[in-house]
Amino acid sequence: MSGNLINNSEKDARANKKTLWVVTELYYPEETSTGYYLTRIAEGLTGDFNVKVLCGQPNYSARGVRAPKRETHKQVEIFRSFGTTLDKNIILFRLINMITLSLSILWNALFQFKKGDQVLVVTTPPSLPFITAFASLVRAASYTLLIHDNYPEILIAVEKAKPESFLVKTLNFWNRWLYKYAAKIIVVGRDMEKLIELKTFGLDIPIETIPNWAELETVEPAERAENSLLKELNLEEKFVFLYAGNMGYPNDLESIVECAEKLKNELPVHFIFLGAGVKRNWLEKEVKEKNLTNITLLPPKPRSEQRIFLNACDVALVSLVKKMRGVSMPSRTYNILAAGKPILALAEETSELAQVVAEDEVGWVVAPNSPEDLLQKMKQIYFEKDNLKELGKRARLSALEKYSLETALDKYKQAMR
Repeated sequence: MSGNLINNSEKDARANKKTLWVVTELYYPEETSTGYYLTRIAEGLTGDFNVKVLCGQPNYSARGVRAPKRETHKQVEIFRSFGTTLDKNIILFRLINMITLSLSILWNALFQFKKGDQVLVVTTPPSLPFITAFASLVRAASYTLLIHDNYPEILIAVEKAKPESFLVKTLNFWNRWLYKYAAKIIVVGRDMEKLIELKTFGLDIPIETIPNWAELETVEPAERAENSLLKELNLEEKFVFLYAGNMGYPNDLESIVECAEKLKNELPVHFIFLGAGVKRNWLEKEVKEKNLTNITLLPPKPRSEQRIFLNACDVALVSLVKKMRGVSMPSRTYNILAAGKPILALAEETSELAQVVAEDEVGWVVAPNSPEDLLQKMKQIYFEKDNLKELGKRARLSALEKYSLETALDKYKQAMR
């Protein structure tokens, strides 16, 4: 009898909640950046909404895992759409993946969305918000955009498109349509908010900035002398710069490698690159051809090992190329803060990355694609290494006070209401 009462009360509670659809390419069990963040957002909103997720199969860190087409996990009902899972580092294959998944999600959304539902859609891949917006309008649901990357600006920054090209003009035209019918736009950086304000001028669309967060429950400072990765690589006596994350077109790896080459015979400095991406092959080739013995290349490691590898350094590197202000914000920045590590950022002034580093004095900012300036800054950091402990303390404090999961979820709850 009591069991029936509990079941009935649960049904009543669900009936009184609105339905919120989260639409994303990547979701649990995928732990790559977008998958991790969208999973935590969806699970964190189950107290306020009946949360349902429309996503694809894992294709990044959990590539090869075949997840159920439909399941409930942590009170979130998950609907997985068909899509090819070809090698994403090959542009043609990535395009095929995007098209097949987008068409499948569109088909499912047209059948699943109901009048009055709310929809939160992330802008990765770039086709996803458009097909989700179309389905939402057809089914009389309202959609909110969560912008992780701004298009076409990212294509311009990585020199895959010119500002006056037909592609850029077409994307800008359709972006205006996308923004016009959005209930709200959420961005992950203050520089992104300014860019979206310009792009939505005259449309009167609410814009909110909600930064991503640090994984404070699993990432924390640890003693350098006890770091297993540094011991394994025999780098305990070296001064170590760590680059951990995506090695893509938007990341200025070239300046770092040029500095490594010049420092090879000058200072006991070592560089660890950990991750994958389209620039990985170029990086491997540079290390081999130039005999850069002060660079160690490591494959991506699971999020569960972040406490180890983020602490395997003296200073962490976060890099973007030019023209990325307002376009994207590297989410790994927050976990570097959580590990209590100073940050050397290659970023444009007033970008979100530069602001995070500067406002709490947790590191240094050098303009992208300026290898000589970067080299001088690296030398300065090495010779002033006694200051690193204080910067590390401020980094950890910044993560605790500003970039927790709880803080972010409170903002998402307010935004989606």
